[in-house]
Amino acid sequence: MNKRTHTTLGTWLALTLLALLTTACNLQKDVDVVLPAFPPQLIVEAYLEDGEVPRIAVSESVPYLATPEPKVPTDVTAVLTLANGRRETLRFSPGINRTTGKGFTHIGTSPLVARPGDTFSLELTDTQGRRVTGTATVPVRVPIDSVEWEFNDRPEAQREAYVLTRFRDPAPTVDFYRLMIHKDSLSNSPELEYTVEDRLSNGQEFTLGTSYRFRPNDTLFVTLYHLDRPYFQFLQSVEDARNANGNPFGQPSAIKSTVQGGIGIFTVLSYDRRRVVVK
Repeated sequence: MNKRTHTTLGTWLALTLLALLTTACNLQKDVDVVLPAFPPQLIVEAYLEDGEVPRIAVSESVPYLATPEPKVPTDVTAVLTLANGRRETLRFSPGINRTTGKGFTHIGTSPLVARPGDTFSLELTDTQGRRVTGTATVPVRVPIDSVEWEFNDRPEAQREAYVLTRFRDPAPTVDFYRLMIHKDSLSNSPELEYTVEDRLSNGQEFTLGTSYRFRPNDTLFVTLYHLDRPYFQFLQSVEDARNANGNPFGQPSAIKSTVQGGIGIFTVLSYDRRRVVVK
């Protein structure tokens, strides 16, 4: 190989290496993803409760990348069919429930009478022709047997307690539960919240516990909800969607609504609640 050939080969190798380095440093490529356009849907949150005036919240869905601000339609007619067949039109009167801190858009006129086994229906319509319907049956109330706590053996300033909630699962039905523990007020975010089913403990005593997290003299509201299957599946789907949101490795999860023609939940709450002071 003469000097000229050696120089030419060296130049070719240098240019090839430069091209490879340039390519390696330019791996980023902007891609415009066109998201499909979906028509806005009505969203409803309706939690009926025995002895309480019916309140529901109706809003409208927005595109995924839109500003996360609630959009409240003002032309929605909400009709609640009671267990006795009487139809009640809920009036549009937005406000805040002082007990729970939750907002609502429509409200009834008198406290609801809801007994186990009663079935209620909800129908929403608007001037655009959209229609959302749902039905819900009142579950049997499952009482809390006991709420107990135990402190750790740390110094007084660091003492914390765990809490145990016990109840008896009725047999032979398939049952679903939601345990929530609030501190100081029901309008605060819960200190603990999870759902369980009786698939492996049908007809047996349940004991649901917490970690060491409560201080002496904490006031706790312990609530045990007995759920129907649609509400249980709705709660699970919401949790799955929350965990998948923003996670590039998570499997997308759709909300399992309990209503037809829109998105959301319509259910009747059945629960037992204890107020305790941890001492």
